[in-house]
Amino acid sequence: MCGITGWVSFDRDLRAADEVATLDAMTETMACRGPDDRGTWIAPHAGLGHRRLAIIDLPGGRQPMSVATPEGDVVLVYSGEAYNYTELRTELAGRGHRFVTDSDTEVVLHGYLEWGESVAERLNGMYAFAVWDSRHDELVMIRDRMGVKPFYYWPTSDGVLFGSEPKAILANPLARPRVTLDGLRELFSLVKTPGHAVWDGMYEVEPGTVVTVDRDGPRRRVYWRLETRRHTDDRDTTVATVRSLLDDIVRRQLVSDVPRCVLLSGGLDSSAVTALAARRLAESGEKVRTFAVDFVGRTENFVADELRTTPDTPFVHDVARGSGTVHRDIVLDPDILADPEVRARMIRARDIPMGLGDMDTSLYLLFRAIREHSTVALSGESADEVFGGYLQFFDEEARRADTFPWLVRFDEHFGEDSRMLREDVARALDLRSYIRGGYDSAVAGVERLDGESDFEYRMRRICYLHLTRFVRVLLDRKDRASMAVGLEVRVPFCDHRLVEYVYNTPWALKSFDGREKSLLREAVADVLPRSVYERTKTPYPSTQDPKYAVALQEHARALLARPDHRVFELIDRDRLLKAVESEAPQITSASRRGLERTLDLAVWLDMYEPEVILG
Repeated sequence: MCGITGWVSFDRDLRAADEVATLDAMTETMACRGPDDRGTWIAPHAGLGHRRLAIIDLPGGRQPMSVATPEGDVVLVYSGEAYNYTELRTELAGRGHRFVTDSDTEVVLHGYLEWGESVAERLNGMYAFAVWDSRHDELVMIRDRMGVKPFYYWPTSDGVLFGSEPKAILANPLARPRVTLDGLRELFSLVKTPGHAVWDGMYEVEPGTVVTVDRDGPRRRVYWRLETRRHTDDRDTTVATVRSLLDDIVRRQLVSDVPRCVLLSGGLDSSAVTALAARRLAESGEKVRTFAVDFVGRTENFVADELRTTPDTPFVHDVARGSGTVHRDIVLDPDILADPEVRARMIRARDIPMGLGDMDTSLYLLFRAIREHSTVALSGESADEVFGGYLQFFDEEARRADTFPWLVRFDEHFGEDSRMLREDVARALDLRSYIRGGYDSAVAGVERLDGESDFEYRMRRICYLHLTRFVRVLLDRKDRASMAVGLEVRVPFCDHRLVEYVYNTPWALKSFDGREKSLLREAVADVLPRSVYERTKTPYPSTQDPKYAVALQEHARALLARPDHRVFELIDRDRLLKAVESEAPQITSASRRGLERTLDLAVWLDMYEPEVILG
């Protein structure tokens, strides 16, 4: 895994000293993503930068990587993993290509030489890469199908800037850090609009898309989308197919030349990955390492609620014992969760203030602790979106709502942070209309099968929304938190073969026993402890310790002592004061989340000094 960046300018010479220094600055913003090596490549009209996290072929995968052709150089900067690179390498060798390294990077580069941008259709993996093709004076940017790896670009008057993260682009003076109402709407809506980057003038390379930039500007081609197909397999065949796919996916994603592990929560998804990985590694006499996050006193003092009925730790330990893993719990206390320095690190990692509070900071701290032992981790992320694991899949109100289903009870469960906004800002944002417009646009992309019942079509739409909108929020969070500490997190459930197959499985089959994720549970039943098999869905943990809320209040009180802070251009002081003066044990979820969002906004405004346009 790595960080990439670059600058294409058809009207200037990028070899000039100032331009070289700017490219270096852009590259250095990606140092956390790639702590092992750095490299740049510069030509008159193109400059590419790379920071490397070495995973496969440690001495041989240096970038930017280039091949000289009679018509000009073809140069690649690449982030991610191609899990089928050995098969592609064999095929390319049969077509006359010669390799000098064992890296997947070189396979992707030669794949581009052989198939052009159509190499994207042949890759299985998570990736974001850019190719400067001197033969045609054009830049080709390609992102993986599910959007596991981030990729941003900023069109300029004579070319483009690009990077794995916005910070790389914002290091170039041509990119002004500016956020308009639309960017703020994106921040507060909990919906990841395709192509939207929050920063004005910046865009995402959308998942499953190729963006090509030449002297005529950028053009887009979608090479993959979630398509509707008729499912003809019966239940037994479907369960067997899911298991076969998972076995193959985990086998491929365990390939690494550096230490790897599995993130274990004690839920169905991570337990399945752990058990399958343990089986695979046992064939070569290895044990899998596992790590889990917990909070001081949480298991002993756990209080059940509608979302979380059981603590994770007992189930984590059941899986660790059953699969014979080398396990370690990462136990966090409220002080470090609310530490302003940790908050700032997470804001810097994400480039935007998402306001997810301890669920963000705890993830960052978990990854930081894991990085001391492993460089690669497999995660159970995205199984809920693929197999239908969330409460909203079974909530009749959410099923029938003409909005994104996860929003129907989100405020009830987690708190509505937008209540902390000033009235004039809230009116200008008009989040209800923004969300409705995004929903209408999203469901317009869902294809209906001939003869599909109204109920099955409604459930297909809900699955589609989770796989094309909600999952991208979580994938971005996972990538930024992990790569901020140089940890590569792989996501087996985002393999496009599995996603395509399960998406087209009727809901009646996805939930054949009336429970969430029926197909996944049956597919891995033979490798799971009974306790995990019978456990209901529990979200990522959040601290219940009132000391955390007290710490938030103290930090917000310090912010209130700075009445000229820019955050009060957005946040209502009186509402913030009310949240600060609440008795901590009685603090509402809305007040807690409002405090988290406010503190995030304040840090972001100080760190990036963006121009915020409210008109």
